[in-house]
Amino acid sequence: MTRTIFEKSDAITLVAEVFRELGYEGASMSNITARTKLSKGSLYHFFPGGKEEMAAEIMANIDAWFVDEMFKPLEEGEPRAAIARMWETTDTYFRSGRRVCLIGAFALDETRDRFASAIEDYFKRWIEALAGALTRAGVEASEANELAEEAVVGIQGALTLARALQDDGIFGRTLLRLRERLEFRLK
Repeated sequence: MTRTIFEKSDAITLVAEVFRELGYEGASMSNITARTKLSKGSLYHFFPGGKEEMAAEIMANIDAWFVDEMFKPLEEGEPRAAIARMWETTDTYFRSGRRVCLIGAFALDETRDRFASAIEDYFKRWIEALAGALTRAGVEASEANELAEEAVVGIQGALTLARALQDDGIFGRTLLRLRERLEFRLK
């Protein structure tokens, strides 16, 4: 039985989970319709450009969420509060390591070339936003850049390792270590 979806945002959420689970290449239209319970007609109504348009819209949706919930607060907010919020937002968004970073996953497969600019922009903005907050909090710019890069690398690596070893605790422990490292530097 197919689902009735009234908003494109609902379809984006459902299809994103299929891409998270199967990757871009593994998410055939048959898999997408079966797992989302959306008809092909509904999918093509929302995404006339097919799977590539789905992926592009999902990435834009993820990026917009991160801009509002993480990047802008890091760029514009009180730095220490924004950094603390980043750790909480990261843990919540990635469901304590149980949710794959779809943009990170796309960066690892053939999809990377298709969406290179969006993938690059997402990671660069995260690093730059965090480095900016650290700098405003008093960390010297070159060290702030290194710490920000280390934090994003650690988050992404922890997501991968937690999934590979089927141990969600890896993500939580890594976030705690990264957070402590940054907080120590802010003292």
